[in-house]
Amino acid sequence: MIGTYREALNQAMREEMRRDSRVFLIGEEVGYYQGAFKVSKGFVEEFGPQRVVDTPITEAGFTGLAIGAAMAGLRPIVELMTFNFGILAMDQIVNNAAKIRYMSGGQLAIPIVIRGPGSAAHQLAAQHSQSLEAWFCHVPGLKVIAPATPRDAKGLLISAIRDPNPVIFIEAQLLYPTKGDIPEGEWTIPIGQAEVKRVGRDVTILAYSKMLLLALEAADVLAQDGIEAEVVDPRTLRPLDTKTIIASVSKTGRVVIVEEGWPFAGLGAQLAESIYTHAFDALDGPIVRVTGADVPMPYSRPLEDLAIPDRDRIITAVKQVLS
Repeated sequence: MIGTYREALNQAMREEMRRDSRVFLIGEEVGYYQGAFKVSKGFVEEFGPQRVVDTPITEAGFTGLAIGAAMAGLRPIVELMTFNFGILAMDQIVNNAAKIRYMSGGQLAIPIVIRGPGSAAHQLAAQHSQSLEAWFCHVPGLKVIAPATPRDAKGLLISAIRDPNPVIFIEAQLLYPTKGDIPEGEWTIPIGQAEVKRVGRDVTILAYSKMLLLALEAADVLAQDGIEAEVVDPRTLRPLDTKTIIASVSKTGRVVIVEEGWPFAGLGAQLAESIYTHAFDALDGPIVRVTGADVPMPYSRPLEDLAIPDRDRIITAVKQVLS
């Protein structure tokens, strides 16, 4: 069926809550308001307030409560109204969720999913427009997923809910209304498996989340000039499917990495390091990164547009690596 990214997330959680009574949703306004972005529409009516839990505005509190529930055998889904607010829960995420399984010698699993919108929308300014996936990827013990399409969102969210480890699941806010295929019935995608979204021979473009859509648009424009770009979506940022990425790079010999986050110590730097380590001899030139500007996000729309990668910057970067 064709549906929105929002509907894909709704389906994934609804199917898992029907399948497994241990799964519950907790967060601010997830119940009667149906979520800040209406991802949990209809949940409280079907599952009741004991499994769709509205909380006070206390990210550290309800994230810690969910971690305790996971330790006790439940499978919580924590919805953050935005990952910018997740900063308030970083102690719980980094020092508890990510470490308890290790510190208990494997005796305690932490099957928790922490999900919600990330990156910039339109004119939400510096405190509400941050791409923080590199922070979470830095922490051993966390899995980090950033799907770009409804199909991937559903399949990866179901896999995340079933995983015995803590999973950070980042949904770009502007993706919620986008449409695509949503497989019906039992549908999962393995965590840690990248996908080639477009086959090409001249250059590899690595992009994830909403940057993937821009990369595909850029590839369409480049094709009109006879440049065939291969677009690879990591989908899972940690663990990273290095094998698929290296296979593409070995074929094309040229790489452009696109990310919305800041350039310094960004995820693109890690991707570049992996390529230089495992496929240096296959490269025909330096890797080029397209990133967000190294500044707090401006509120002004024209300045915001300058701070976020766009299709034309990707096209320019591709032509640069080919020159």
